[in-house]
Amino acid sequence: MKNYKIAIINSSSFGKYFPDHLKRLEKIGEVKHFTFENNIPGKELADALQEFNIVIASVRPFFNKAFFDNKKQPLLLLSRHGIGFNNVDVVAAKEHGTIVTIVPPLVERDAVAENAVTNLLALIRQTVQSQAAVKANEWQKRASFLGINVTGKTVGVIGCGNIGSRVAEIFKHGFNARLLVVDPKVNKTWASKHNIEIVELDYLLKNADIISLNASLNETSYHILKQPQFSLMKKGVFITNTARAELIDESALINALDSGGVAGHATDVMYVEPSYNDNPLVQHPKVLVTPHTSAYAIECLQGMGEKCVQDVENFVNNLQLQSVVS
Repeated sequence: MKNYKIAIINSSSFGKYFPDHLKRLEKIGEVKHFTFENNIPGKELADALQEFNIVIASVRPFFNKAFFDNKKQPLLLLSRHGIGFNNVDVVAAKEHGTIVTIVPPLVERDAVAENAVTNLLALIRQTVQSQAAVKANEWQKRASFLGINVTGKTVGVIGCGNIGSRVAEIFKHGFNARLLVVDPKVNKTWASKHNIEIVELDYLLKNADIISLNASLNETSYHILKQPQFSLMKKGVFITNTARAELIDESALINALDSGGVAGHATDVMYVEPSYNDNPLVQHPKVLVTPHTSAYAIECLQGMGEKCVQDVENFVNNLQLQSVVS
């Protein structure tokens, strides 16, 4: 068997809950965990991984053209420990003979969608603050933790693919919400079945009491919410984001929070990860930040890890790979 060396990059969960995944990889070759800065230069990343020919990679860092151009020992397989691949230059990967695979979207669908709703509810009902008050023996503050009902509200979902469609279903059937969706590729049969309205972005912004961001990050969705869009929103809107931080212009968001236009923002994704308590969003009293844990459900992590391990096993045994993007 070829000498395989496997690098697991920036994943704090891989192998932690399912050690059998690591044991199976160790039967194939040396396995080593690495943690890099999110924006490590491509050449520096390549230098650190020169000896490794298989990578299991998290959502960061970026495997860009400079990485592939400077990787002297070819990278044979890059298996994304997740459903997205916007941190991988798939064109450069193909040019250098690297196969890139992802986790099938359905593996993360329920976990991420449920967390979008969970974080939103915790934000609206001030769950974190009220629990902190109890722990501080300040039960008498309970009248200050005033929220709103979600039931019957108008919810706008921006990006209604694999995860966004599940978010829409939860709000529609769990909270009897009016659902507005923005997505040029939305499944119209699905929307009709669930009585969901397909609308333009401006209409959604003007009418939604709650906005859920579930779009993929690309050139058309980058900063899809910036100052002009915030100015269109209903006063007191709540926003939940489990997709990508870059969908929002952060300075415009902070201005909208400070002015009261946006009542609250729940996010599981940040521009810089990890983000610490000196970050303006982490500090903001109207913001709930979780540390990119939307996929942290047992069923989801098991499925993600299993897919990555199967990728490696299938590759070394010359078997067909699934969910190949390059």
